Amino acid sequence: MVSTRRRLFQTALLAATARGQSAAVESESRLGLPGPYPGRVIAVQHPASIVSGTYQAQPIEDMMRKGMMELTGARGWVDAWRVFFEPGDVVAIKVCPVGGRAICSDGLVLNQIVAGLKQAGVRTGDIIVYNRYRREMFSAGIPRWLPRGVRLSWASEAYNRIQHDIDGYDPETFVELALAMPGQDIREERVRRSYVAKLLVKQVNKVINVPVLKHHDCAGVTIALKNLSHGFVNNVERSHARPPLLNATGTFIPAILNLPVFRQKVVLNIVDGVRALWEGGPGGRPEFIWEHKTMYFGTDPVALDKTGWKVIDRKRAEKGLPPVAESKANSVSRFSFPQVEHIELAGVLGLGEFDDARIEVKRFDLQA
Repeated sequence: MVSTRRRLFQTALLAATARGQSAAVESESRLGLPGPYPGRVIAVQHPASIVSGTYQAQPIEDMMRKGMMELTGARGWVDAWRVFFEPGDVVAIKVCPVGGRAICSDGLVLNQIVAGLKQAGVRTGDIIVYNRYRREMFSAGIPRWLPRGVRLSWASEAYNRIQHDIDGYDPETFVELALAMPGQDIREERVRRSYVAKLLVKQVNKVINVPVLKHHDCAGVTIALKNLSHGFVNNVERSHARPPLLNATGTFIPAILNLPVFRQKVVLNIVDGVRALWEGGPGGRPEFIWEHKTMYFGTDPVALDKTGWKVIDRKRAEKGLPPVAESKANSVSRFSFPQVEHIELAGVLGLGEFDDARIEVKRFDLQA
């Protein structure tokens, strides 16, 4: 059933994005998706990275240094950052506070990223920590973590189901899909379109994506790809509006990321898997969080998501649950058979490597 469904989604996705595909491919830069290291995933584990639920500064610093240097092949920490960044860049760091304080891009990780950018020559005032919703960031405590001079930005005040606000979004940059919330009029442009945040279109030239490693009840997993697709555009509720049937994340996610603005500007992904979520996502229910104590580095979000998907499936197997692609709705998850095939379809569009034969995961275990 899964393979049949995947073929249907692939046909629909290619039809929906065919008009923008050639322009996107032609405009890719050297650092644009899937970046200079397609298929390369660096996994760094440290047994002391979290103690009593609290991230530990020195192990996190060691993990960040190892990950960045192994990803790039650079001989030093500063050289690794200079592969991607230089003076004059304006950089957005896309955090992931959907799970609240329980499971979120951690402050120690964020500060290591800021330090790396500054050492590569990026001005403090040109570093912007971004999340789509302001209230979500403040609830997770992110503003308290920021070094002096680093800016905060958001596109909307808070989550709502309608999501047609446009003030924080660029009216000229959007994806149009024949997909609507129940009861909405598909003839209206704002119903058919998802507009991209002004920050991404007009204010920054590079993005560092900092997702966490989590299960998602309708997309199967939410890691690098979904942190971008649902974090930078409005009108996303239509992609998973109502269980058990109105789930279009399989095509929505890759269609959004096929836009040139994503292909050109997303240059680095650092997946915070020190804490991870194996069920009940995307929220942060404590009973489903485990201390994975691993961080993942790559320029290829497809390879990262394929790797993270396997990690989550292994944990689910330990807990006696089926793989995410075969799971059914239950008391904590709304949808049956989540559309984890969004990862493969992103690979079809050239956003990264999906085939295991073309993915190299290099694992490093650091000692306490």
